[in-house]
Amino acid sequence: MTSILSGDGTVLRYSATGPPELSEAAADAGVTVAAVGPSGAPAVEPLVSVTQGGQTTFHTRCSADELRELTAGLDEGLPTDLADAIVDHDPSATSLPVPDLAGLDAGTRRVTGGCGWRRPTDPDDHEAAGGFVTATTEETERAGESLRGRGWGDWCQDEPLADTWETARRTDGEATVVVNAHGTTADALLLASSPFDVLEGACATARTVDADRVVVYVSEADEDAAASVREAVDAYPDLPVAVDVVTGPSVYRAAEPTMAIEAVEGNHRLEARLRPPGPAEVGIDGRPTVVHTARTLAQLAHTLRQDGPVTRLVTVTGDVADPVTVELTEGDSLASAVDATTVEGSLKAACVGGRFGGLTAALDITPDPASLIDAGLGTEGVVEVLSESRCVVEFVGRRAQFAADENCGRCVPCREGTTQLAELLRDLYDGRYDRDGIEELDRVMRTSSICTFGVDAGRPVRTAMAAFEAEFEAHADGRCPAGACTAEVTP
Repeated sequence: MTSILSGDGTVLRYSATGPPELSEAAADAGVTVAAVGPSGAPAVEPLVSVTQGGQTTFHTRCSADELRELTAGLDEGLPTDLADAIVDHDPSATSLPVPDLAGLDAGTRRVTGGCGWRRPTDPDDHEAAGGFVTATTEETERAGESLRGRGWGDWCQDEPLADTWETARRTDGEATVVVNAHGTTADALLLASSPFDVLEGACATARTVDADRVVVYVSEADEDAAASVREAVDAYPDLPVAVDVVTGPSVYRAAEPTMAIEAVEGNHRLEARLRPPGPAEVGIDGRPTVVHTARTLAQLAHTLRQDGPVTRLVTVTGDVADPVTVELTEGDSLASAVDATTVEGSLKAACVGGRFGGLTAALDITPDPASLIDAGLGTEGVVEVLSESRCVVEFVGRRAQFAADENCGRCVPCREGTTQLAELLRDLYDGRYDRDGIEELDRVMRTSSICTFGVDAGRPVRTAMAAFEAEFEAHADGRCPAGACTAEVTP
């Protein structure tokens, strides 16, 4: 099959994540039908688009009956009267022509351009979009000097990629590249909708560090992502390195880079490994191992193809009508990501940076690591919205209890520290607010824990005390300003 991006004829695209009846109805359309991946905006899924030349109609939350209705008159032209949005564009557009639909009209679509537009596992579509570029080692190294890791599952989190590559190259043994796509919405989106981008970045990294193997590591809960990347591996033309797809347990700590290596090796008890050395020196089966998230590798692939803005994928969740994943330049604000959905009630705060992100009342912050770190926030690429009805103390208390329950137990600062942190927060309900004790415990966890889990576990509490200390004091006085928390913080 040739590319659907040529602009010839009529093309009907439907989200492969929709119900089976949708694909059956699409098959009866009598035109070129393309199953595409999710767009990143669940509010509009299943999304159907119909393209003729340089115009596309978009149909949101489309049912099988609605699809049959809109295709019934395609011989007479596009179903504009049934469309939720209509976009005029270049007939051979390789990225989603952005419609005026909530969740899709925010930010940019550089790395996510293929999501909802190209067939995820069709090499013709990827090649037509400029893919399968074989960059030289020198070109990849230059890109790695300027790009930083994305996500806590990346060994280079917030640091240049090239430094870790150099360590792997000078270490004895054939290297392995791990694509860590475990447990995050954005990474799963890329594997489900644009797996060739991720694989292309992984192959470029493998050439640069002389790796003979790539392992794509996915949570066992992300079945669509795992299936898509497996199919893409089989379809990848002239794959330059062996690629395996491995699933790991659906638990938060399994995304930590050294615990991801434990899972890839088949170990049932996941424990963090001591640092140093790191994976680049001693990784899978004692070999040097480079660990990057799918977001990092997709960004690398696009950087190698052409110059363009450095972008960040941001997933908005929490007290919103629908979650959404948008792509922002590093000069955009997090507020623009939240504007891509609807806050349920008024926004009180946001937890920025994932499960152990930092709390803030202000979102006029850019998503680049320096700005987020200066603000005491996390860089994972998640903004969890808290409305006015939410109690900040209860929220961080539950995060502390989660950390106490879910840590691997390997090191004392994390194992005992998270338990003590949860207990100190429970003391608030008995009238005791030991701010100094909480701050000292957080300092010990940050400076002594083996892995990022323990380093970050105290951040929600630390930042909440800085931004909402009045709520902590109120709880010690027997009052919950939000009128929402229980009498005791429970897991």
